[in-house]
Amino acid sequence: MANVDLIERGVCKKHQDSCAKLQVTDWMKDVVSTGSTDGIVEVRFKNTRKDFYRNVNNLKLEAGDIVAVEANPGHDIGIVSLTGELVSEQMKKHKVTTINGELRKVYRQAKPQDIDKWKEAISLEYETMIESRKIASDLKLDMKIGDVEFQGDRTKAIFYYIADGRVDFRQLIRILAERFHIRIEMKQIGARQEAGRIGGVGPCGRELCCATWICNFVSVTTNAARYQDISLNPQKLAGQCGKLKCCLNFEVDTYMDAQKDFPPTNIPLETEFATFEFIKADIFKRIFWYCQKGDTPSSLIALPVEKVKRVIKMNRNGKKPEKLISETLEVSKQKDEMFHNTVGEEDLDRFNRPKKKLRKKKRRNYNKNKNHNKNRNPRKR
Repeated sequence: MANVDLIERGVCKKHQDSCAKLQVTDWMKDVVSTGSTDGIVEVRFKNTRKDFYRNVNNLKLEAGDIVAVEANPGHDIGIVSLTGELVSEQMKKHKVTTINGELRKVYRQAKPQDIDKWKEAISLEYETMIESRKIASDLKLDMKIGDVEFQGDRTKAIFYYIADGRVDFRQLIRILAERFHIRIEMKQIGARQEAGRIGGVGPCGRELCCATWICNFVSVTTNAARYQDISLNPQKLAGQCGKLKCCLNFEVDTYMDAQKDFPPTNIPLETEFATFEFIKADIFKRIFWYCQKGDTPSSLIALPVEKVKRVIKMNRNGKKPEKLISETLEVSKQKDEMFHNTVGEEDLDRFNRPKKKLRKKKRRNYNKNKNHNKNRNPRKR
């Protein structure tokens, strides 16, 4: 069977891994099949949706094969993403779509006519999305159509839209059905799903995680930033979708584990001569920074967590240490050793300054020296 390279759908040629968001690494490929998932394959569509189908005709299918599968109505075209024993694990992870308690069927491997019709349907998706946006705007509907996905046989299309509230799009469905002569299905998605469909490059310099590998979106709260001691700056914490960045959840468990034995930060440290308040912490170095109450934050004192615990325990027993500086490192000295201030060394406006006319100056000096030599040696005239 001929395979095609469909860039529009994020589909790569057969046996080329790590090119699609829904690509699965078959780490159980060498495991002997137990027969629990014989005839069941995983099929993906447009790099955003996948489902499980039963191979009733016992076709010899491998990952990367283009197949025609059962749809409602008609048939759809997809790419086999997984076969074998790992399918059962994936079925536990994802919700399986069933019809009367049974899986949909794989009809056949896609014929050249099926692939040509499929490619024609893909070419119509962008124009259909733009025109549907205009129709929704004319109807004054508070919604945005972010993507359109045609079924392989061009009898049905899924319109993905974003809306803050509930939208009555019954009239929109009637107009779209009359305009495109297809069956319409509306599916609401969130801002994160839209960013994953559009794609882009994040502030880290890499492609967005939601566009490359994240399929299931978990809610992100500001507590994730607090646990990591990150400044609550909305402009830095928000991603291209306008929501909190998904990467805030990547390391939050590690930070929470590291802070399990940390003392509370709202308890001041009492000494015989002053009171110190908590300012910030270096979680993985296990260092707390304190400042004397009423003093400027520039004079910080670094204390290890164990030292802070001892001082808090002493204060609870009514005792106060004489001072804290004896076992600490001053932050100002650490900064001088670790960092160098290079601000102002290079001026970006230096390229805009006009260059000095050195050639005329050199010629003027040359003529001046020549006349001076003539006056000194009159015999050489």
